Amino acid sequence: MIKYFQSGTRMSQAVVYGGLVHIAGQVPDNRKAGIEGQTSDVLAKIDALLAEAGTSKSKLVAVNIFLPQIGDFDAMNRVYDAWVDPQRLPARACVEARLADPDLRIEITAVAAV
Repeated sequence: MIKYFQSGTRMSQAVVYGGLVHIAGQVPDNRKAGIEGQTSDVLAKIDALLAEAGTSKSKLVAVNIFLPQIGDFDAMNRVYDAWVDPQRLPARACVEARLADPDLRIEITAVAAV
């Protein structure tokens, strides 16, 4: 059975299938904040979606991070490192990529066990 969460006209924010929840690319609501604020905003959105799907960040399997300015890597990591469970680190990739809106400093996707 497939479960869809927060579905819109184009996509769902999360989909549960096969014991995994797939979180769509999350971007910050406050596009004027710096990288730290935008990272915190995105991670809070991921926490909320994981909870809605019946899981948490301690069950993360994989995280993909997209930064339009790779120079933000260290500042983003300071926020991410404080958020992620250090005993249950997911596989992770971080790449420099152009995002849909020039005010976006970060986008993150995630997969977690349910």
